[in-house]
Amino acid sequence: MSTRWRTGLCATVMVLWCIAGVAQAQTRAWLDRDRVAFGETTTLNVETDDAGDAPDWAPLAQDFDVSGHTSRRQVEISNGQRVTRSLYGVALKPRREGVLTVPPLQVGSARTQALSLSVAPAVVSAARDGAPAFIEADVDVQSPYVQQSIGYVLRLFYATPLVSGSLDQPAPQGASMQRVGNDVQYSRDIGGRRYSVVERRYQLVPERSGTLTIPGARFEGRGAGGGGFFDDVFNRGPRDLSANGPPSVLEVRAMPTGAPQPWLPLYGVQARWLEAPNEGRVGEASTFVLEAVFDGAVGTQLPGVELPALPDAQVFAEPPQYDESFEDGRPRVRLTRRYAVVPRSGGALQIQGPRIGWWDVRAGTARVSGPPAVSLAVAPGAARADDGVATPGQIDVAAPSAVRDRSSALWPAVSALLAALWLATALLAWRLRRQRPAPSAARHAVPPHEDPAGGKPPDVNANQAHRRLMQVLQTGEPGEVESALRSLRSPVFADLDALQPALDDAAQREALVLWQRARWTGGDLAGARQALRTAFRPGPRWHGAPAPRADAALPPLYPQR
Repeated sequence: MSTRWRTGLCATVMVLWCIAGVAQAQTRAWLDRDRVAFGETTTLNVETDDAGDAPDWAPLAQDFDVSGHTSRRQVEISNGQRVTRSLYGVALKPRREGVLTVPPLQVGSARTQALSLSVAPAVVSAARDGAPAFIEADVDVQSPYVQQSIGYVLRLFYATPLVSGSLDQPAPQGASMQRVGNDVQYSRDIGGRRYSVVERRYQLVPERSGTLTIPGARFEGRGAGGGGFFDDVFNRGPRDLSANGPPSVLEVRAMPTGAPQPWLPLYGVQARWLEAPNEGRVGEASTFVLEAVFDGAVGTQLPGVELPALPDAQVFAEPPQYDESFEDGRPRVRLTRRYAVVPRSGGALQIQGPRIGWWDVRAGTARVSGPPAVSLAVAPGAARADDGVATPGQIDVAAPSAVRDRSSALWPAVSALLAALWLATALLAWRLRRQRPAPSAARHAVPPHEDPAGGKPPDVNANQAHRRLMQVLQTGEPGEVESALRSLRSPVFADLDALQPALDDAAQREALVLWQRARWTGGDLAGARQALRTAFRPGPRWHGAPAPRADAALPPLYPQR
């Protein structure tokens, strides 16, 4: 490696570090709830790595009562630099109904962005007897479809400060229930009394049609006295508190005849291109970024979102990124996925966006959503100084800049650096391998499509098979779950009894036994489904040692004659 090349590499690394350091400096603000009822509070959070003072809360006084100031500071090392982050929070109680604006706040040398808060009319609670603690439960839909993702919100109200407490929500029979996000805490005035509220959110997925009963939640705790006159005079200590929530009864509808498969009942799908260039070049990657918002689903329920095959181009897709939230009383997921399209020839290239089939639960009809088609004008390949003009369809792998992201000013430099390092590593490994003595071909040869243990290696679509398993574990029928389990490895296993001994993980084998026992002996099928999700979330672990090293000189254990 020449001195000039080494100096250039160090300069590039230093520039990238400086860019990363600048990008880290940020100040942001957000609300833990952007929709509240009049009389409730929401928490305004401000995070900054600016070393200045706390935010100036004065602009909030026009539309909000401000209370409950908190602050926290954290020190971390990022890219070799010491970064101090501060998190500030205040409770905001709106002074009127309507759509209010949380104004920008000055934080040191930075300034936050304005936020919007919707304030609905005051909520009239069913608890009119002044109970010190009670529970409310809301379901976002009373007549869902089978396998439809339902939002279930549990609220614990208590008027006495708690010393300890436990809130338990039993899972219903015939449905899976999973907590979504963290608990949200706020306060609400009811009948002239101030209550603290703990809001807990769940995703509920019915596994069969018919009547579904969600048991009421239970709360047991100890309060630090009622805070009244007699509690102060007689110095009464903590007292026991308890509350039982009401059960909820749903009527689950069956899957409609002729519904699109895979079955995906949703409230809505919105798909668009975040990045979609209209000019490209032969042999160079043009990056397309898709955003799809699924209203009424979580990431594990979603099917694969792929670009249709292109006859005159190669398509390389990165793994999708999921951003899950809970809005309007139900789950919502935002999917983002990047596709690199490398044209083989010049001219106009028509790129059709992914088509997503789903069932509209409001209208009761099948729909297909997707972003509009994009026309990419492909120019001939760029000329190279050392090799003349590139021929159509040729990808220049000698120069890191030949395949680049045309939509960003930063990532071409990063891609070039990574490509150069990868190429240097590959050349070094090739030279070391060339210097080693070749082992006996008869001793170490392994058929190209078999592993040393005698079985087939995992299929090239192993990641898709695992993703399919996690999806059907969330929303599929028992038969679909077993089919996905048997398809985790190619060739497909004949049954679960054949799959079990092939697994090297004891937890995965035990989860299979629990599933079979629950399905065929009337056990807890929802619990068994959850055990499978937990055990197989990291992916299946198979028996069998990895292929022997090419330079291993040990003779075979059982020589062939």
